[in-house]
Parts: sequence; C-alpha cells; structure tokens
Amino acid sequence: MITRADAERLDAADPLASFRDRFVLPDGLVYLDGNSLGALPKTATERVARVVAREWGEGLVRSWNDAGWIDLPRRVGDKIARLVGAGEGEVVCADSTSVNVFKVLSAALALRPERSTILSEEGNFPTDLYVAEGLARLLGKGHRLRLVPRKDVLSALDADTAVLLLTHVDYRTGERHDLEAVTRAGHEAGALVAWDLAHSAGAMPVDLTGAGADLAVGCGYKYLCGGPGAPAFLYVARRHQEAFDQPLSGWLGHAEPFAFEAAYRPAPGVARALCGTPPILSMSAFDAALDVLLEADLALVRTKSEALTSFFVEAVEQECGGAVRLVSPRVASLRGSQVSFAHPDAYAVMRALIARGVVGDVRAPDVLRFGFAPLYTRFVDAWETVRALADVLPSHAHERPEFRRRAAVT
Repeated sequence: MITRADAERLDAADPLASFRDRFVLPDGLVYLDGNSLGALPKTATERVARVVAREWGEGLVRSWNDAGWIDLPRRVGDKIARLVGAGEGEVVCADSTSVNVFKVLSAALALRPERSTILSEEGNFPTDLYVAEGLARLLGKGHRLRLVPRKDVLSALDADTAVLLLTHVDYRTGERHDLEAVTRAGHEAGALVAWDLAHSAGAMPVDLTGAGADLAVGCGYKYLCGGPGAPAFLYVARRHQEAFDQPLSGWLGHAEPFAFEAAYRPAPGVARALCGTPPILSMSAFDAALDVLLEADLALVRTKSEALTSFFVEAVEQECGGAVRLVSPRVASLRGSQVSFAHPDAYAVMRALIARGVVGDVRAPDVLRFGFAPLYTRFVDAWETVRALADVLPSHAHERPEFRRRAAVT
C-alpha cells in the first residue's frame, strides 16, 4: 500500500528538491499542469523588471546594442541547444511553434524537390497538422499531407515522402517515439525528419545530434518555463543550414539587416530561420528561466520524472480502482513527464479537482492530463492529487452544474 508517508520519504531523498524554491508556487495549490504552462522562475521576475526599468526605461533604443537585444534570439537558442542535444549555432529562439513548423516544413520540401508528401500520424498535435495542411494547399503541385495511424508511421514511409513530421511525446497520452530509431527509418527511406519537442524539451534528455535529426521545433512555455506565450525555438542541423530555404524571409534573417537592401540575402547558418523583430520582454523572461533549468542534471530530471509518474499511476489505481482508465504507457521509459487517464466526464472531473486546489488539464474528448515538472513537483503533490481524485469520483462532486460549464480554455 502506498501512503502519504511514502511520498514524504521520497521527497526527503530527492536530489532536485532545492529547485522548488526557485519557482513561484502559490500556497495550498497543487500544480500538475507544467506541460501546458510552466511555473514562474523567480529570476524571470527580476530579469523582466530590470529589462523594463533599465534597458527599456533608461537605455531605450540604445539597448539593442548596449544590452545585446539584437543577439538575444541566438543567445537563447544556444542555451536551448544544450537542453536538446544540439550544437552551438544550431538553434534560434523565434516566433511561435506553429510559425516554426511552417518554416521547417517549407525548407524540408525544398530540400526534397522530387518528393511531395508530408507524412505524419493521425493523432499528432492539431496545429502541426493544420500548418502542414495549409502549406500543402499553398504549394499545390501535388503536395499533400498524409496521415496514418501511429503504428503504421514507419511502414508508410515511401519514395514520395519528403518529410516525416512527428511530436516526440504525444500531447494526449504522453507516449514517446524513439527519436533515434524513427529518424534512422526516415533517412533510410530518403526522407527528412522534423520533430516537435514541445512536450519533451526541459523534462528529459533529448539528443538531436546523436539521433541524426534534421529539423526540430518546440515551444518555450511548457517545461522550459518561459512564460505564457513565450517564443518558440527552431533547430536546423548544421549539415542543412546552407541549403535551408524558408519563405518567411524577414529582415532579421537577412545577411545584413541594416544594409536595407531591396533583395533578400539569407544570413549564414541558422540565423536565416529568423524573421521579424524579437519580443524582448518575453524572450528575456525565457532567457532567465533557461539559466535555472541549465543548473539541473537532465539525467536526474528524467529519473525523478519516471519515479513521480510511476508513483502516481500506482497510487491512482490503488485509491480510485477502476473509476479511471490509464491511457499513458504503463512502462515509465515509454512515456514523457505526464500521465493521462480517461474518464467519460473528464472536463467536469478536472473542474472539480481545480476547485479543490489541484490543477491539471483536459484534452478532448475524455482525457485527464497531469503534467509532472520534476524541478518543482513533489511526490506529496502527486499524493494530494490522488486523494482529491479519490474524493471527487465516488462522491460524484463533478456532477454539479458549475463544473460542467465550459470555459474558453481547457
């Protein structure tokens, strides 16, 4: 039998426990939604205040040079590179994940002009699929997005596959793809492979270089704790950079932005993936958050993630019986840093949990999703979530009308 005492014992032995004090976490709240919006690092508050008061307030336009604003996308990109197994000069921080998906898919299709198919899985994150569909429609000329069941992805690779687009960790179930094996299969079929790291970057070691990945994107506001709407990132393997050609050729992707030439000349290296002016306030907050994450050993982060999620699965099944159904992989090594359970009234159940001070989220149609950010999530948090769930379900508290009213964001 798992008890609260077990959770307390595990927390006492946690080598990452001190990191929790580096984040702003409201008293009395259990926060298991770091896979949607990471908690606020205290240093980010200090950094943004300094940027606003001094760099903007006093430095004004001079801060593009004096405070290094103009280089921030590449400096932040190099920090992210250390978390995703990329090299210096292979990652930039820019735009949103959706915009960056458009860039990498456009470039991939240009790198494989004899092929016309973007291949992905049916359950991939919708915005990735929407962007791919829109790009195929824009290009015409036989280009298409082909979707297949997850189990059929590798067998669906064929001579017309230009690029395979997949999310490393499934946003609903948390199931992981084998980054290296899938990339290798894509290359054996002559395709490029583009990865969405939104649900893995910052929560586990990722080795883009070791896997031989071609292209990748990811967002800054989940496990990377960059803040709501934080800019995203984009990775281009060095071997592809000089041939990387994407149509959002904005001025900051130009070789000499302040030459103000009429014609576009791409910047050398990954900088050609840049487009418009960087959002300095949000990128500065992201920069400060990354400094905290880079202090942690990602191997320890992953070890704790697997232990936390395993503890949670076992405790839910012990305390809640068959009231919910596990939809994440049972084997910890096969999932990311989240656990998902299915319940027919998932939305109302989650609203009832939130009313009790336990914050997770819901993914349609019936998934209760709990994200475990190892730097600040405790085993006691997992236990308190289980006890709240064990109270809500048998009492039918979720059937109250106020928990069934839909909010705009789920």
